[in-house]
Amino acid sequence: MTGYIIRRLGQALIVILGVVLLTFILAQLIPGGEAKAVLGTKATPQAIASFNLRNGFDLPIYDQFWRYVEGIVAHFNLGYSYKYNQGVAQVILERLPKTLTLVTASVVLALVIAVPVGILQVVRRNRPVDYAITGASFFFYAMPDFLVGTLLIIFFSFDLKWFPVSPPSDASAWAVFTDPRAFVLPIVTLAVTSIASFSRYMRSSMMDAMAEDYIRTARAKGASNRRVLYGHALRNALIPILTLLGLSLPAIVSGALIVETVFNYPGMGLLTVQSAFNDDIPVVLGTTLVITIATVIGSLLADVLYAVADPRIRLGGD
Repeated sequence: MTGYIIRRLGQALIVILGVVLLTFILAQLIPGGEAKAVLGTKATPQAIASFNLRNGFDLPIYDQFWRYVEGIVAHFNLGYSYKYNQGVAQVILERLPKTLTLVTASVVLALVIAVPVGILQVVRRNRPVDYAITGASFFFYAMPDFLVGTLLIIFFSFDLKWFPVSPPSDASAWAVFTDPRAFVLPIVTLAVTSIASFSRYMRSSMMDAMAEDYIRTARAKGASNRRVLYGHALRNALIPILTLLGLSLPAIVSGALIVETVFNYPGMGLLTVQSAFNDDIPVVLGTTLVITIATVIGSLLADVLYAVADPRIRLGGD
């Protein structure tokens, strides 16, 4: 188990370093670089040269990258945002809890709905209910998040007036518990695609579990259908969902970027979009790094939980 975790940690560090390097290089390719973004397009060459000299942007690219990584590792220094007039780390820490709350709520909602739906499809397989749910899953899985969010706003906010168009812009990360009505639409929008994906995977996993030898043995011993389904098949069918959850985190996080923009929710996603439009390069680099780390950690935890639940995947031993 220890060897497995060490290997996964090494892979995670390589992925993070690769994303940081790629993002850093792409930022260097922006015409004018950070100097033009801060000083404006009408800045004189002398002003740009002075800005680059003060901030070390006149150094070779490998030296700039080394200083950037060193600042992150030693002091969690992600740079300085001239647009927000404060450190990038501070800007991100103000927004990160809101996105984490939104993503966590959507994942929990997706699992709570998708697991029973997948079980229902197995119980009623090859019947109208199974076909209807399968068709709905494909339909919602194919719909982009911005379209789902827009349709929900039009129907539930403008027509029925059941929910507000967006959460309050000054709402805290915990407002989802104190004012849940304001967060229904963004959470549902973010969860729709996951529900469609998880339910299909749950159906497939349950079908595989029901075909195993231990299920036939349980039936031969006289176990009821309910006990076979929930006492034997369900526990084993849920194990692959852990891996699917880890693999789905990048899509869920990227979906949060779209959902926060549609609902004007001031989280990490909206911060990234606004920073990209404002040419706020340090914030774009910082948000990309934090989102990458969060995604890698989530995937790593899913892999570790899978290894704990199913010892057969601990390849190579300790």
